[in-house]
Amino acid sequence: MGFIYNIGLNFYQLGIFIASFFNDKVAKLRKGQSEAFDMLKSKVDPEKEYIWFHAASLGEFEQGRPVIEKLKKANPNNKILLTFFSPSGYEIRKNYSLVDVICYLPLDTKNNVNCFFKTINISKAVFIKYEFWPNYLSTLKKKDIPFYSISTIFRADQIFFKNYGGWYRNLLKSFTHIFVQDISSLRLLEKYAFTNATIAGDTRFDRVSDLASQAKKIPVVEEFVNGSEKVIVAGSTWPKDEELLVKYMKLHPEIKLILVPHEIHDAHLMGISKLLDGNFIKYTDADTVNLKQTNCLVVNTIGLLSSIYQYANVAYIGGGFGVGIHNTLEAAVWTVPVVFGPNYNKFREARELIALGGGFSISGYDELKAQFNRLLSDKNAGLIAGNYVKENTGATDLIIQSINA
Repeated sequence: MGFIYNIGLNFYQLGIFIASFFNDKVAKLRKGQSEAFDMLKSKVDPEKEYIWFHAASLGEFEQGRPVIEKLKKANPNNKILLTFFSPSGYEIRKNYSLVDVICYLPLDTKNNVNCFFKTINISKAVFIKYEFWPNYLSTLKKKDIPFYSISTIFRADQIFFKNYGGWYRNLLKSFTHIFVQDISSLRLLEKYAFTNATIAGDTRFDRVSDLASQAKKIPVVEEFVNGSEKVIVAGSTWPKDEELLVKYMKLHPEIKLILVPHEIHDAHLMGISKLLDGNFIKYTDADTVNLKQTNCLVVNTIGLLSSIYQYANVAYIGGGFGVGIHNTLEAAVWTVPVVFGPNYNKFREARELIALGGGFSISGYDELKAQFNRLLSDKNAGLIAGNYVKENTGATDLIIQSINA
């Protein structure tokens, strides 16, 4: 199976080369991988040991971030290498200041892996959620370097649990430890005689709790809210979400909407303007006078959403009418009930919030209207959401105790 995997990598590498001429994202991936060794050689201190964190993309990085930051805070002398596979992670976090070296992960060929370990002295390795690269893992095992998988979720339909998946299962069994998010993942591993796994939970709960504790007041938003207890914050929205939200707002002018679209390019903002008939204020244009003239504030800048949720009485999470909902926990941590579209089943926290009564899925306007009308006067659902986040924090400490043992 290993021979077939390595042959497959050659075809994959050829595919990246061809696709890079037609796709900007793939071109960035190819360029980043080709430059990774030059970057490592220029930035790595050959006399030091590095703790290596690898994340596929931005979402996985955010799950690993609490562990990185706590390790660095506990011992500022820890040298940390952070690698990404996807440009959507690297390009956004390439200047992240709390690690010492950031680069793309060279493709998992045997030559690349050998060069990687000759270039940098790895003391421990942490793979976040879904990344399992066989040649890197087998080399870590041969070198007797401890390596961990954190915030991991397993499903029965993954290749590890197929009849032909024995080679891949053995790779998983070579991990020093696997920290899974939930009981179903642990039971699945136990079914195949894994002894190196425990439930730690999801480090995203720790991340959103940290964000909430560090959140600052936002004067523009406070001026707009002006003490109202009927505020809807709609985060990471897409056009379908916005159609429903605007329809509701036009019929309820007494309610204030803070709309934070997922994309803030001109074409998207123009679409929002047409929906609202121009009756809104952009965050970057707001002042004490014009904020009093509308019940809709459109946030056309990035980096504020997690703090803006503190002003919500109800939160609407976008993406549920597309590929999937965005981050519900950033809102729930503020003891705010969350409403989202029908495509949420891949997200454990969304399913659990629904079961508890802190989250609510809608499939159209009538359901959205009914939920908003009820939740704007029901504080209990928000308390349920907040308690859910609070009760699930602590994964970071469990993981660090094991890594430092």
